[in-house]
Order: sequence, then structure tokens, then C-alpha cells
Amino acid sequence: MPTTHATAHAKAGMIARLNHPDYDRWANQIKQTGGCRQPIHLRGRVDHYDQATGQLLHRYTTRAEPDGILRVPCKTRRATRCPACAEIYRADTYHLIRAGLVGGKGVPETVTSHPTLFVTFTAPSFGTVHNRRERNGKVQPCHARRDAATCPHGHVMSCTERHSKDDPRLGEPLCPDCYDYTGSVLFNALAPLLWKRFADSVRRHLAKQGGLLLKKLRHHLTLSFAKVAEYQRRGVIHFHAVIRLDGPDGPEAPPPPWATADVLTQAVQHATKAVSAKAPAYADQPERPLRWGDQLDIRPITLDGDLTDQAVAGYIAKYATKAAECVGTLDRRINPLDNLDAYNLRDHARRLITTCLRLGTEPDLAELRLADWAHMLGFRGHFSTRSRHYSTTLGELRAAREHHARDTDITTGRLPLFDEDTVLVISAWEYAGKGHSLGDQLLAAAITGGCI
Repeated sequence: MPTTHATAHAKAGMIARLNHPDYDRWANQIKQTGGCRQPIHLRGRVDHYDQATGQLLHRYTTRAEPDGILRVPCKTRRATRCPACAEIYRADTYHLIRAGLVGGKGVPETVTSHPTLFVTFTAPSFGTVHNRRERNGKVQPCHARRDAATCPHGHVMSCTERHSKDDPRLGEPLCPDCYDYTGSVLFNALAPLLWKRFADSVRRHLAKQGGLLLKKLRHHLTLSFAKVAEYQRRGVIHFHAVIRLDGPDGPEAPPPPWATADVLTQAVQHATKAVSAKAPAYADQPERPLRWGDQLDIRPITLDGDLTDQAVAGYIAKYATKAAECVGTLDRRINPLDNLDAYNLRDHARRLITTCLRLGTEPDLAELRLADWAHMLGFRGHFSTRSRHYSTTLGELRAAREHHARDTDITTGRLPLFDEDTVLVISAWEYAGKGHSLGDQLLAAAITGGCI
């Protein structure tokens, strides 16, 4: 709760902003940021010149703006940092995924006839953890064992509780000292490489099924995909992926008749078991091969039924704005010199972070950059990725939105109408801070309906 002094300061700032002559323009800036919690402050100008004559056609400068700055959205994907900007990222991801399933955004509608699977790849076990199991709608005991063994550290490896969905113990090991924290961190670090090798293996298997040389496969078939990474409560990554078979030029043409959903399913099953990624040897530890977990969920995507295009797109988009929050870690980088006791961390998350920082000092593991990605528990890959031919891109969706905003500015008279091919645009910007003062934060929340 804010102190009395802070509350008084916030009220004074709010009153001063409300009574300022440029309040309307400030409020308009806040609306333009879409309710961003931590808008970026920019200072600078944009000049439009006629390329033929050198005449200045239009100039925008922040000197006339409230506080001499322009506020723009932070555009983060993390919902913990800015729900408003993360929602835009989530919506863009939804449309990107769905376009690859039913067409649109430059993808032909005939793509619905292409073999398409929704696949979930899990991580292997690194130790027994508390979990919530259900059977026929009834919650089962966590790990009920009649003759449960006692681990070397004195913990009975059994738990008879029926955990609730919000139980903070979910994902935590029954014995932290038995849990393989090193393996968990290394798996996260190597998950992007494991995915690459999986995709390469699928292509090799498809080429074999089609009686083709691998180098000839691209002339007959394209493997298209979009995937998102999700953290399990125990702190390891697993992937949700939409995998589709296209013709040689992408979704514009169907794949050859032999490339069916069953063939793709067999290729996925084979590649999941066949590939591995080796963690480098370090200190007195040998190389360590890491593989996907035993649980593999493969389901075809249909236009109706339980697994529709809307359900898949919504499911994947939901995880595009999340990171490792469910594990209890931080949403920002950690300095190796930081005192972790100063953060409100669960013991399991603290041990994972500590393992990253410890392994980050090993020269043989330097390329994994574990200390830099300790807050992500070792994972340094992109959360949402797609192959080139899957569908549109996030950049194209943002460009369309910016083009629409520019057209609106021209229509409302904020920008002059001119031929882009004959106009030279020169801009100069500098970073001037971010966020809101306490008073501005109260007002911004009221303007945007409490989003901030």
C-alpha cells in the first residue's frame, strides 16, 4: 500500500495534470498507447521533404507535446509487465496461427485440405514432483504409494494429498536434494537445438517415405510449422506446435498424394524418439544426451469437433504472452552479483536460478549463456516461432496496423497527403524515459478503464 506521503504526492500530481492547458493532448497520447502500463518516452522530430525541390512539406516535433515528449507503447509480449501490449501480441499471434489453418492474411483458403497436426512435446523427468491428476473428473492423490521408498535424504517418496489447482506446491519436487536441477537447466538451454534436429529428422523421414533424396524433397514437399514454448510448473520447457505439409512453394499448392496425415504422424513419432542433443562435457562431468519426454500428444486439426482451428490458435496465442511466471521466477534479467534472498522466490525457482548461475561460470558451457538466461531457467530461444511458409508474420501484421494509423492521421488532417515515392522522410529520435508518475498513473488508469 502506498504511504500517506506518496498518496498525497499522487493526488497533487493528478490535480496538476488535470488543470494543465495541454491535458487534452496528454489524454490523447494515453489513449493512443492503448493503455500501456510503461509507455516509452521519445524526444525528437520527423521532417518530410520534397525530393525534387528540397522543400520542407511537413514537420512534426515533440517540443509542442506535453512534457516535450511523445509516449508510445512499450510493445512487450509479457503480460506480467504490460497486459495491454501483451494482449496485442496475443491477438497478432492468434491471427498468425489461424491464418495458417484456414487461410487469410495472404494464405489461400485451400490450405484447410493440407495434412495438419497439433503436437505437444514434453520434457523428460528430472525427479518426482507434486502434481494434480484427475480421472473421470475426480482429483486423484498426488503420488500415493503403499510401500514408498525413502530417499537417501530421508524423504518418503509419497504424497497422498489431492492438490487444488492453485496449490503452490505443484511442480515442486518431493525431495529437492534428489531432483536433477542440472539436467532441467541443460534441457531448457538445448531445447531449441533439439527442436531443430527434430524438424530435420522429420524431413529425412518424409523423404524416405516418398522415395526421394533429402536434397530433392523441397521440390516436392514443404514442412511448415508454427510453435510456442510453455513452461511446466516444474520449470522445464515443452512445445506446442502446428505442423503442416504443403507443396514445394508453400500453402499455395497441395502436397503430393503420398504425403498424408498418417505419414506425417509416423514421421513425428519417429523423429521424437530418434533425436537428441548433447550437453557439453564440463569439469568432471561427461557429455550428456538429452531427449524429449515419453509423453507425446499428436492430434489432427479439424474445422469442427473438439480441436478446431479457433481452439488451437487461441491455445497457442495464450502462451505467447507468458514466460516462467508459473514457476515463481522473475520476468527480468538477474545480475550474478544480486542477492537472491532479496527476491520473493520459491525454493524450487531459487535452486533452478542458482544452478544456471553456477553452470554459467563453467568455460565449457559458455556458449549456452546460462547466467544471462537464469531468469528464464536456462531457456534462451524465441517463445513463438514459425517456418517461412507457414503464414503471415508478426512484422506484416504490425505494418498493416501502422499503415492504418497513418491513413487515419491523413484523414484527420494530422499528416498531409503526399506521394511517398517523391518524399524524403528524415527522423531523429532519442530515448527520454518510460512509465508514468504516480499522479499520471491514476489518471491513465481512469482514461483506459483501469488497464494500468
